[in-house]
Amino acid sequence: MRHSKLQQQVLVLYRQFLRAAQNKPGFVPRIRDEFRENARIKKTDVMHIEYLYRRGQRQLEQLRDANTKQLGSFSKPERPAETL
Repeated sequence: MRHSKLQQQVLVLYRQFLRAAQNKPGFVPRIRDEFRENARIKKTDVMHIEYLYRRGQRQLEQLRDANTKQLGSFSKPERPAETL
Protein backbone atom coordinates (compact mmCIF):
# COMPACT_ATOMS: atom_id res chain seq x y z
CA MET A 1 0.00 0.00 0.00
CA ARG A 2 1.34 3.41 -0.95
CA HIS A 3 1.19 6.24 1.55
CA SER A 4 0.39 9.86 0.81
CA LYS A 5 3.14 12.44 1.22
CA LEU A 6 1.66 13.57 4.54
CA GLN A 7 1.47 9.98 5.81
CA GLN A 8 5.12 9.47 4.87
CA GLN A 9 6.08 12.66 6.72
CA VAL A 10 4.23 11.50 9.84
CA LEU A 11 5.97 8.11 9.73
CA VAL A 12 9.37 9.80 9.39
CA LEU A 13 8.50 12.06 12.34
CA TYR A 14 7.53 8.99 14.40
CA ARG A 15 10.86 7.29 13.66
CA GLN A 16 12.73 10.49 14.52
CA PHE A 17 10.89 10.66 17.86
CA LEU A 18 11.79 7.05 18.67
CA ARG A 19 15.46 7.65 17.84
CA ALA A 20 15.60 10.86 19.89
CA ALA A 21 13.95 9.15 22.87
CA GLN A 22 16.28 6.16 23.08
CA ASN A 23 18.43 7.75 25.78
CA LYS A 24 15.57 9.28 27.75
CA PRO A 25 13.81 6.85 30.09
CA GLY A 26 10.04 6.69 29.90
CA PHE A 27 9.65 8.62 26.66
CA VAL A 28 9.18 5.75 24.17
CA PRO A 29 5.88 4.43 25.65
CA ARG A 30 4.52 7.97 25.81
CA ILE A 31 5.47 8.62 22.18
CA ARG A 32 3.86 5.37 21.04
CA ASP A 33 0.67 6.13 22.97
CA GLU A 34 0.46 9.65 21.55
CA PHE A 35 0.90 8.47 17.95
CA ARG A 36 -1.58 5.61 18.43
CA GLU A 37 -4.16 8.01 19.86
CA ASN A 38 -3.72 10.41 16.95
CA ALA A 39 -3.86 7.57 14.42
CA ARG A 40 -7.61 7.54 15.05
CA ILE A 41 -7.99 10.92 13.36
CA LYS A 42 -9.77 10.60 10.03
CA LYS A 43 -7.40 10.72 7.06
CA THR A 44 -9.66 13.34 5.51
CA ASP A 45 -9.04 15.76 8.41
CA VAL A 46 -5.89 17.09 6.75
CA MET A 47 -5.86 20.43 8.59
CA HIS A 48 -5.85 18.73 11.99
CA ILE A 49 -3.17 16.25 10.91
CA GLU A 50 -0.96 19.05 9.55
CA TYR A 51 -1.40 20.99 12.79
CA LEU A 52 -0.37 17.97 14.86
CA TYR A 53 2.56 17.35 12.51
CA ARG A 54 3.88 20.89 13.02
CA ARG A 55 3.35 20.59 16.77
CA GLY A 56 5.22 17.29 16.70
CA GLN A 57 8.15 18.90 14.90
CA ARG A 58 8.41 21.52 17.65
CA GLN A 59 8.18 18.85 20.35
CA LEU A 60 10.88 16.81 18.60
CA GLU A 61 13.25 19.78 18.76
CA GLN A 62 12.55 20.05 22.49
CA LEU A 63 13.14 16.32 22.95
CA ARG A 64 16.49 16.55 21.15
CA ASP A 65 17.63 19.19 23.64
CA ALA A 66 19.99 17.51 26.12
CA ASN A 67 18.38 19.42 29.01
CA THR A 68 14.87 18.07 28.35
CA LYS A 69 13.65 15.77 31.09
CA GLN A 70 9.93 15.69 30.23
CA LEU A 71 7.42 16.90 27.66
CA GLY A 72 4.06 18.32 28.60
CA SER A 73 0.81 17.43 26.94
CA PHE A 74 -2.69 18.74 27.04
CA SER A 75 -5.69 16.50 26.79
CA LYS A 76 -9.40 17.00 26.98
CA PRO A 77 -11.11 15.55 30.05
CA GLU A 78 -13.14 12.49 29.17
CA ARG A 79 -16.26 13.91 30.76
CA PRO A 80 -17.06 17.36 32.10
CA ALA A 81 -16.54 18.05 35.77
CA GLU A 82 -19.66 18.08 37.89
CA THR A 83 -20.83 21.44 39.14
CA LEU A 84 -22.10 21.95 42.66
